[in-house]
Amino acid sequence: MPATRRFTREVMTAWAAASVLDVAERLAAELSAQALDGPFEVVWNHLGNGVQVEVRQKNAQETSPGSPSMAVEEWGVSFAGQHRTHWARIALPGTHGHVTTEWTEEEPGRGPSGWLRFLADASDLLAGTLNPDMVPAIIAQIAVPRLAAWCAVYMWNDSGGPQHPAYLWHTDEARIDELRDELAGVRIPETGGSMQFGESHVLVVPLRARGRALGAMCLGRSDRFAEDVIQYAGDIGRRAALSLDNALLYAQQAEANRALQRSLLPPDEPGEIPGLDSAVVYEPAGETNEVGGDFYDLFAAGDGSWRFAVGDVCGTGPVAAAVTGLARHTLRLLAREGYGVAAVLGRLNQAILEEGDRARFLTLLHGEITPVPTGLELRLVSAGHPEALRLKPSGVVESVVTSQSLLGVFPEATFEADLVHLDHGDVLLAVTDGVTERRQGSRLLDDDGGLAKLLAECVGLSAGAVAARIRRAVQEFAPEPSADDMAIVVLRAR
Repeated sequence: MPATRRFTREVMTAWAAASVLDVAERLAAELSAQALDGPFEVVWNHLGNGVQVEVRQKNAQETSPGSPSMAVEEWGVSFAGQHRTHWARIALPGTHGHVTTEWTEEEPGRGPSGWLRFLADASDLLAGTLNPDMVPAIIAQIAVPRLAAWCAVYMWNDSGGPQHPAYLWHTDEARIDELRDELAGVRIPETGGSMQFGESHVLVVPLRARGRALGAMCLGRSDRFAEDVIQYAGDIGRRAALSLDNALLYAQQAEANRALQRSLLPPDEPGEIPGLDSAVVYEPAGETNEVGGDFYDLFAAGDGSWRFAVGDVCGTGPVAAAVTGLARHTLRLLAREGYGVAAVLGRLNQAILEEGDRARFLTLLHGEITPVPTGLELRLVSAGHPEALRLKPSGVVESVVTSQSLLGVFPEATFEADLVHLDHGDVLLAVTDGVTERRQGSRLLDDDGGLAKLLAECVGLSAGAVAARIRRAVQEFAPEPSADDMAIVVLRAR
């Protein structure tokens, strides 16, 4: 329901139909509430003198939806193939059958102040997204029907191929496909201007921002454009171009960020490890981040042994991710050179300190896994990391490693490995503080041994099921999204 109301509010704002916003919101929510369990879509159509909401659902059961509780012009239910559409129509006050008309001083509420409100609403809508695929759709639906009967938004590229509209909108939805076919052979002037297209007068508004030609907004209507409408179209075009440029720059930066971050993820899976059932959950904080300050790794070290690591760099985002890359590559390189886990951490500590001002301290749990006839033998070093927990098949949970100095702080720090044995059925859980310090008000998830209690409920579960249960508990502990990275590593002796 909140999504339905939000969508309705955006549509009514784009159409400058604030007078029917309240009725439209309640009508859309009411029709959506009658949709049975399962996915459905809400579609708004502008009909010139009114608007119609449709709730479309596939494979709907044979039921009879009730009539709307508010006054509507018409309502009904239609079927097409496997789809059922429950629809209702409401009138737009003062339209008198007009699809598009100019605003004049004589028309109440349609003077300069009305245009200023329209431009302000358009600016809010355009500023509401950084998705370059969404911006052309918003531009077209802002322009129709307030400026023109139809709008085609073009985006230029360097290929020099045929021009195709990135988005096309018409007051008569049934004519969109026909109009798209007609525009296929039309060359749009990139510099802008006006042209005749069939029975339509077309105004071409260039979309330019920061000295770059990004595309064009083509407006079409049966009568000629008045001078003030041309001026307002130019205002919309400038706002639209800036919004499109911001979205393109954001998408470019986000893609570069993702590419760099992907290079910091573990490059390969270690393959089958004899006697080991493992699972990992990794969730960096931030909308476009794939790697943050938390990290994990599981890899073959040679000579019949494997290594794993779970760590937490101070901070989040790209700066922390740079130290993540240093730590991961150092761990792999030194492990394959034959260094033990304690020696690896000593050398990693020195490497971090040598970064100088770019250094970030980090906590790390690093271990070597060796299969033995009775289960798994682990040599573990915890450098200031949250305690690793072992779950026995009896339900007993215990801490199995001694916390030592964290990395990147003390040049003289030395480390010693703890020997831990996992019998068949034992589970080792290692997490970062994104789990233990998940906060709800003043309470943390790990207060009073909260993580150990969660792990004790996982007797008999596979490694994947244990990781999923801990992750779900972290998500459900507080209603707001976590602001910290999270890594969960589960090792189970089969």
